[in-house]
Amino acid sequence: MLKLAKTSLLAVAVMASSVAASDILATVNGKNITKEDAQAFVTAAAPNSSFMQLKPQEQRMVTDRLVEKELFTELAAKEGFEKKPEFQRNMEKLKNELLVNMWMKAQMDSIVVSDGDAKAFYDKNSAKFMQQDSMHARHILVKDEKEAQAIIDSLKSLKGDALKTKFIEVAQTKSTGPSGPKGGDLGTFAKGQMVPEFSDAAWALEVGQITTKPVKTQFGYHVIFLEEKTPAKPTSYDEVKDKILTMLKQQQFTAKVGEIAKELKSKAKIENMLPDVNATQK
Repeated sequence: MLKLAKTSLLAVAVMASSVAASDILATVNGKNITKEDAQAFVTAAAPNSSFMQLKPQEQRMVTDRLVEKELFTELAAKEGFEKKPEFQRNMEKLKNELLVNMWMKAQMDSIVVSDGDAKAFYDKNSAKFMQQDSMHARHILVKDEKEAQAIIDSLKSLKGDALKTKFIEVAQTKSTGPSGPKGGDLGTFAKGQMVPEFSDAAWALEVGQITTKPVKTQFGYHVIFLEEKTPAKPTSYDEVKDKILTMLKQQQFTAKVGEIAKELKSKAKIENMLPDVNATQK
C-alpha cells in the first residue's frame, strides 16, 4: 500500500511538472516565457484578444517579441539603467499605481450583488430591456427606375418560396449593391436604421411581399422583399442578468469609493495650489 501511495504521488508530481512545462513558450538564459506572459502582451495590444486563438505564425511572432523584450531587459540592466534616478522615480510611481489598483480590486471584489437585487432592478426598469421592432429584408438595387419596374413586373405574379427563390436569383445577377452576391440579403435591422424612404417602404410590407413600385433613395432604385418581421418584445431576464449584475456592482463600487475618498479628504491636510474654478466663475 505504501509503495502504491509513493507511486501515485510520483505520478502526480510528473503530471504537474508536465503541465507547467506545457505553459512554457521559450526560455531566455534560463528564464521562462510563459503563455501567461504572452496573454498579457496580447491583452495590452488588443484587450479582447486571446493568445491561444491566434494563428501559429502570430503566436510565434508574439513569442519572438517577448524573447527580444527579455534580452533588451537584460542588456538595460547590464548597462546600469536600474541605477539611474529616472528609473527609480518611475519605479516609485509604478509601485504606487500598483498599490492603488490592488486596493481598488479588493473593494470591487468585496461588493456582492444578489440575484434578487438584479431581478428587482429588471422588474422596475422593464421598459429599458425592450427589443425594438425588427425585420429581415432583401433588396435589388439598380440605377434606372424603368429597370426596377421591369424587375417588379417579372416578380409580381410569384408568391411564397417561388418568389423568394426568383428574387434571390435576380438580386445575384442584377443588383448593384454590395448585398447582391448574397441574394440582396440585408440581414436583420430595426426601425429607422435604414434611410427614411427605404425604411418607410419596407415597414409597409407584409411578410412575403415585394414593393409594387420602385423605391428611390440616394443610392438608386430599390425593389424590396420582406422576409420576416419581428414585433417589439421584452428581453428575458436571463439574457440580461449578467449585464445587470455587473452594472449594479459598478454602481455600488463607485458610490463606495466616492464615500471613502470623501472621508479621507475630510481627515487629511490638503493644500491645493490651483485656483478654485467655482469661485472664479462667481
